[in-house]
Amino acid sequence: MKKVLFTLLLVLLFSTMFFAQGPKYIFMFIGDGMGTTQTNAAQIYKSTLGNAEVPKLNMLTFPVQGMTTTYAANAFITDSAAAGTALATGYKTNSGIISMDPSLNTVLETLAERAKALGRKVGIISSVSIDHATPAVFYAHQASRSSYYEISRQLVESGFDFFGGGSVRYPTGKQGDQENIFDYAAANGYNVIQTQSEYEEFDAMAKTAEYEKVWIMNEEVDSGSAMYYALDKKETFDLADITKTAINYLDNDNGFFIMVEGGKIDWACHANDAAASIEDTLAFDKAIKEAMAFYSKHPNDTLIVVTGDHETGGLTIGFAGTQYDSNPELIRYQRESFDIFTARLNELKKAGNLNSFEQDLMPLVENAFGLYLNSSNASNPDLILSALEEKRLRAAFDAFINGIENDEETYLLYGGYNPVTMSCTRILNQKAGLGWTTYAHTGVPVVTYAMGNGQELFAGYYDNTEIAKNLFALLK
Repeated sequence: MKKVLFTLLLVLLFSTMFFAQGPKYIFMFIGDGMGTTQTNAAQIYKSTLGNAEVPKLNMLTFPVQGMTTTYAANAFITDSAAAGTALATGYKTNSGIISMDPSLNTVLETLAERAKALGRKVGIISSVSIDHATPAVFYAHQASRSSYYEISRQLVESGFDFFGGGSVRYPTGKQGDQENIFDYAAANGYNVIQTQSEYEEFDAMAKTAEYEKVWIMNEEVDSGSAMYYALDKKETFDLADITKTAINYLDNDNGFFIMVEGGKIDWACHANDAAASIEDTLAFDKAIKEAMAFYSKHPNDTLIVVTGDHETGGLTIGFAGTQYDSNPELIRYQRESFDIFTARLNELKKAGNLNSFEQDLMPLVENAFGLYLNSSNASNPDLILSALEEKRLRAAFDAFINGIENDEETYLLYGGYNPVTMSCTRILNQKAGLGWTTYAHTGVPVVTYAMGNGQELFAGYYDNTEIAKNLFALLK
């Protein structure tokens, strides 16, 4: 009997020691602008033809959830630099600052830097430009998030093993007179990949690649050097692809730290484009699935944490005009993002080919948003414009063609975006039963999801700085 008890004690002691080691592999997923409603909107859209709870988004299946506050040191409503700094370092800072304290006197160590110092490999991935605020807070330290070139220099100087996703805003500086950042990266040991064919060649051998450091950019980027919206489907790698590539490349016996940002959820919500936000949330969730596949092979050594840095747009499921009704299925009729549609309008106006509301504009609106003036061509009767909606769209068309005053009323109507585009997205969203309150961020808490070794630390109601503090404690 004593021998059995002794054996049990040894087993318990070994188990305690084993799990106290913390995770060897840490994934941190940040949905920029992703609040509770963004995930819920994506969930109900995904399952709109069936049960509203099935199938769940991958992140919604995680065993642990917590509510997380997001305020900055100097503002209740944060920006991504301050929120990202809190998530990366465990400290509050002022909006606009990249991983430094509010006084700008102290450089704050990041989770990625700690992981690298401990001998783990590090990967930083984003669907927006890799020098944007959220990815930057993990490798850079700047007084201003707008110091894009300086941030990209610090990317190279970080020595991190893997960067992937969008490109950079100013490869040769804002004046175009500084050293090309890609040449600087190559000179510092990075294998710089900028085409889809180069990516595919690397991806095929990622598990056995001998490169010390890799920087992969999507060949298809928009005017902000970000990957295109998932809604605008390009034939280049998506967020899940580059996440899987990073996992294959970084997997090693010492472990890794990988941060993946779904950055364009935020951009879509700034523009109040629910379809673009939903599709990018689903693309983000698809990337999470890649981490879950890795977790299934290393359940005792892996931790996955998913959170948002803040909520954007004040998105809500419910609109005054539809009251208790909602029809999220209508979102599927939008075929392109506000970005692509606006570019098309601008080109047509410049060429003098956008003159008639009925003959020039409405065919574009029908194709992009599925909205119709009458029932003769409508694919769904719920998509026919009401008299009030038609009035709003005609006013927006007139404003776009003839110009509008840059005043408070105009901002409240269109938020600085194209009046026609904004009216189309708003009308479709409202028909679906979705509403917006702002073109900026909000101060509501976000949800944090956790799975794996150390998951219990992320239950409850806590500040975003606690996420980083918990991860620092687990990095050993």
